[in-house]
Amino acid sequence: MSKKQSSGRIWPYAIGLAIILVFGFCVATVIVTSKADIQSSDAYMTNYQDADAKANEFIKARIQFDKKYKIAYVTESIGGENPVIKYQVSDTHGNPVNDAIITVAISRPETNKYDQKLSNAKVDNGIYSVEGAQFPKIGVYNIIAKIQVGDDYRFYNIKADTRIKEAFEF
Repeated sequence: MSKKQSSGRIWPYAIGLAIILVFGFCVATVIVTSKADIQSSDAYMTNYQDADAKANEFIKARIQFDKKYKIAYVTESIGGENPVIKYQVSDTHGNPVNDAIITVAISRPETNKYDQKLSNAKVDNGIYSVEGAQFPKIGVYNIIAKIQVGDDYRFYNIKADTRIKEAFEF
């Protein structure tokens, strides 16, 4: 018989090489993902950690607000030049509410490059108009409004598209 017997020295080298490769892949993964352009959540006009920590508070505030008030997004379209974002705020009996404070945050789903925060809404018989919004890129935008009347508040989130007139609550 002329079979050569292995001395058994190759296995420690193979295991050592496998460990080094796995460690190298882990380091490469950390380096590549740290350079990635990852956007934080803008739900509730805060980062996602705060939104997660205060989720129950936001839900309770919305329930309390909805017991007293109604909100409607009445913007005709966000396309075109100088669009005006409009909300109608009324009490549950349909009477206009003229003392609300509205803050609007506009963002694109994929980047924070076009983020805007607007306030100083003009009010006319319960219809709040926010001017100064810029939509430099065609497509979908998230329009998040915080409506506060006294101590009651809620967030009203809309997905709107510059190409069509419809908007959808999310």
